[in-house]
Amino acid sequence: MLTDGFHPIPPGRVAAIVTHLRMDRPAAPPPAPDLPLRHVADPDPAWYRDLFTRVGALDWLWFSRLRMPEAELRAILRDPDVEVRVFEADGRAEGLVELDFRTPGTCELAFFGLAPALQGRGLGRAMMGAALHHGFARDIPEMTVHTCTFDSPVALPFYIREGFVPVRREVEVVPDPRLDGTLPEGAAAHVPRIG
Repeated sequence: MLTDGFHPIPPGRVAAIVTHLRMDRPAAPPPAPDLPLRHVADPDPAWYRDLFTRVGALDWLWFSRLRMPEAELRAILRDPDVEVRVFEADGRAEGLVELDFRTPGTCELAFFGLAPALQGRGLGRAMMGAALHHGFARDIPEMTVHTCTFDSPVALPFYIREGFVPVRREVEVVPDPRLDGTLPEGAAAHVPRIG
């Protein structure tokens, strides 16, 4: 348990405040989406990592799936309780929605994002409508999502506007992925590199 006050972060590490949110099953099922999301069954890890990088790694310091051993990532992506859905523009995946049903009674919106060139056009809201539709299509009482200070500053207010409710916070401290080559040195300029 952290005490009040400042806590040093060792050189070579980065820290984020993580906010966990929940949405209870709505009384009426979410409508069929206006924006189709293509379900990608058994995605190739290299293809997935490319999309993951374009959507969140360079601007927002998404790195977890880039550090993950390929066998572990492949096992997640092949799991029948994990759905990878994508928004496509000009025949290329540009938006990522990953729904994780592996914990009984819940759907975690594990990853959600849109390539930077397509942001600001209302597509995120349409993608969220599709994510809620597909997530609650299974008989689950809740959906969860988390975001952190490595993400876009609009992520947390967006999730709240869409109906998610903050339920808890954590501090995450990890090795800086820009120092070990996981991400380029210039990634996520809003998070200073120290060490």
